[in-house]
Amino acid sequence: MFSLALFAAALFAYALVSKRVSTTMVTGPMLFAALGMVVGPEALDIITVELDTEFAQLLLEGTLVLVLFADAAVIDVRAARREAFLPGRLLGIGLPLTMVAGVLAAFVFFDQIGMWEAMVIAVILAPTDAALGQAVVSNPSVPAMVRQGLSVESGLNDGIAVPFLTIAIAGAANEMATGGEIVHVFAAEIGWAVVAGLLVGWAGAALLKAAGSKGWVARDWRLLVAPVLAMLAFALADPIGGSGFIAAFVGGITFGHLVRDVYPDICDFSEGFSHLLTVVVFFVFGALLLGPSLPLISWQMVAFGAASLTVVRMVPVAIALIGTGMRFRSISFVGWFGPRGLASLVFAGTVVVEAEPDKAAFIVATVSTVVAMSIVAHGLTAVPWSRRYGEWYRHHSERGTEMSESMEVEHMPNRRRLQVEPKRR
Repeated sequence: MFSLALFAAALFAYALVSKRVSTTMVTGPMLFAALGMVVGPEALDIITVELDTEFAQLLLEGTLVLVLFADAAVIDVRAARREAFLPGRLLGIGLPLTMVAGVLAAFVFFDQIGMWEAMVIAVILAPTDAALGQAVVSNPSVPAMVRQGLSVESGLNDGIAVPFLTIAIAGAANEMATGGEIVHVFAAEIGWAVVAGLLVGWAGAALLKAAGSKGWVARDWRLLVAPVLAMLAFALADPIGGSGFIAAFVGGITFGHLVRDVYPDICDFSEGFSHLLTVVVFFVFGALLLGPSLPLISWQMVAFGAASLTVVRMVPVAIALIGTGMRFRSISFVGWFGPRGLASLVFAGTVVVEAEPDKAAFIVATVSTVVAMSIVAHGLTAVPWSRRYGEWYRHHSERGTEMSESMEVEHMPNRRRLQVEPKRR
């Protein structure tokens, strides 16, 4: 019970200074992951769970599902399609190349690893988490196009990575024998997920609008609709062979498109609740993933982590942005700020449940090393580097220098809420 009191007190203390801390090099994930390491697994004795139990998996998956649904619900699909200049390249070219580079890096640093295990690690660490570099995507001095690109990339790449992870885990378990089986699993994961997401999003929106028009829905209960539908989409997709994460994201896009104009506050509760769950996840990461993995961490894992946060991410981004006219400094900035966070932790939890124990321990230790390095490195650099980059951009803008980075955007998703940025005159 003391551990619970300690965690609650730390959470309350952080809430009191959260705005002040957001302007420093200290981040919430950094603090709560460290706290989880300090108090250790015994901090969770009150619920008596281990990492491979349903509770831990439910916490990890539930948090990502809520985040995906809430992020998707505030996306203006039409505007995003018009302004896909940067995120389209990051997702369509950069993400696949990052997975390939991750596989190659795993072969370089780990002698004992097989093809499928390397792919599992590469896919787990491919998605980015804008929350770990929140100072970057919320800093108005950073070009709007860059902030939009990083935010949209972070919101979409975890869902895109799910089918690849499913295939990699199945391959590691010797369940993939032919290319036809790979194609079948990939198509099923996406196809059934889209069906479930569209069904839940459309039906949920239609029923909410119908009940709301008759005055039957209280506001407090209306705000619970989004998280409930997120869980429903996830739960519906899984039994029929679809990806619950993709279903949640598709459901969020559909639901938000249909109700956003009528109920602009529809995701208010989801935003706050998912924010709290995210902090809890990083605490659990420190206590149940990182702490127990410390004895397994080797210099090869640390070296792989350094490569994963730099070459494996930055070279594919540079290739993806060839021909865009963006300056080297901007390309380097976008390449560096690809933090690994929530999605990687959820995927690591999936590996613990589905992979063989000996393989799972090595994979989880590797992923924990990279995520921990990302929490520290991106947390320490987000504020000062975004300020310097913003000053560089402002200097060139005031001189009248023409830059691709100056492209105006209307669709500006923050970590949780869509914001419309006024156009420059």
